[in-house]
Amino acid sequence: MHPKLNELAMDMAEITALRHQIHSHPEIAFEEVTTAKLVADKLNEWGFEVTTGVGTTGVVGTLKAGSGTKRIGLRADMDALSMQEQTGLSYASKIDGKMHACGHDGHTSMLLGAAKYLARTRNFSGTVHLYFQPAEERGHDSGAQRMIADGLFERFPCDAVFGMHNHPGAEVGTFMMRKGPFQPATDKVSIRVIGKGGHVARPHLTVDPSVVSASIVMALQTIVSRNVDPTQTAVLSVCSLQSGGFYGVIPNDAHIELSVRCFDSKVREQLRDRIEATVHGQAQSYGAKAEITYQTGYPVLVNTDAEVDVAVDVARELVGAERVDPNFGLVTPGEDFAFMLQKRPGCYFRLGNGLFSEHCHPVHHPQYDFNDQNLLIGAAYWSLLAERFLT
Repeated sequence: MHPKLNELAMDMAEITALRHQIHSHPEIAFEEVTTAKLVADKLNEWGFEVTTGVGTTGVVGTLKAGSGTKRIGLRADMDALSMQEQTGLSYASKIDGKMHACGHDGHTSMLLGAAKYLARTRNFSGTVHLYFQPAEERGHDSGAQRMIADGLFERFPCDAVFGMHNHPGAEVGTFMMRKGPFQPATDKVSIRVIGKGGHVARPHLTVDPSVVSASIVMALQTIVSRNVDPTQTAVLSVCSLQSGGFYGVIPNDAHIELSVRCFDSKVREQLRDRIEATVHGQAQSYGAKAEITYQTGYPVLVNTDAEVDVAVDVARELVGAERVDPNFGLVTPGEDFAFMLQKRPGCYFRLGNGLFSEHCHPVHHPQYDFNDQNLLIGAAYWSLLAERFLT
């Protein structure tokens, strides 16, 4: 076992309690007031210089030691999701319809664990900035964007920035990195299909938006398989399809929402062109109309080579080379840390949360829970990374 794990073990009872407290009180995008106060209070208690209200509810903790001039930024997200928890845990969400279903409670707690250790030991020379970010899950106008717009990197500059996300489906304590593009650009498409409502017994006098929507959904499935180069990665998923609500009535309109993801700017343009053409074409063929709102979301997340090498070396030192994959495959969830990587070199990586089982579920699942075993591993990793980067 790496000595760093032993050194941080003494703090894990407190950090685990903090994680459970955050989990019990989930807050969604830009509502992370209680979480931000908890983070700020702990950082102040441990001797950090603390700035609150960055990009609305963001918190930045700054710690300096020695005479070094290098600066590192470490980021954790704080927000939860609008969904109902079904874990039955003793520390389950106490707020109806809100849940930490993506592990941001764990991400925040791992970085707090590192914060306490770094403040106690100060075994580095330079500046550590801890970026506790709101609203990663928002999909647009996100916490990273607002913190950057609020002068994050001018007020709290760093030479490189690093972020971490738990990864259900991989063994606990394993690390996964990749140079270059790692996670996709994400766009949201909202479609309103406008038909002509009427009585279900007289469909010939209507333009049924339900039928039109069904045709659109099926036609959209051909775009990735028949228009996008097979060597490229793209995802087009229908997230919502709503039509009608009353027996005996053909509704006047219907609504469809899509999630669109890819790793290439030209493919991104192609997907938009084909979606718009397909939707309008299908609607017109039935005598209906379609209104499309295309919302550009997060950019492709691109890791820089030198920073990936640093992240890999630290992970190998901490857990051993056999538990580190430096050439992990593409991962298709979007991530607004991509905006930070557009401004500074850095690396975003994954930390295994456990193999899938009845006790380990994917993120965004009502029975998901962050694995507390990773609190020690993640806190030790952040601590070791800061010390190695600021040698």
